[in-house]
Amino acid sequence: MRDESAWNAVVVKKSRALLDGSNLYRRVTIRHDDGHQERIRVSRALWKQLKAGDRLVKEAGHDPRPA
Repeated sequence: MRDESAWNAVVVKKSRALLDGSNLYRRVTIRHDDGHQERIRVSRALWKQLKAGDRLVKEAGHDPRPA
């Protein structure tokens, strides 16, 4: 997810699924500070340390990280 966007958000929900039958995808639903929600894919390490209510920060050109 290394793109040029930057945002602050709160984790609403964690989920994971075998969408293609062989790869486990980890996603979190986040609520941005402006109120809109989005589902983003995150690494296993980040997924394991997050829980609902945690704040994430995404800086331009970097992956999301806990605040």
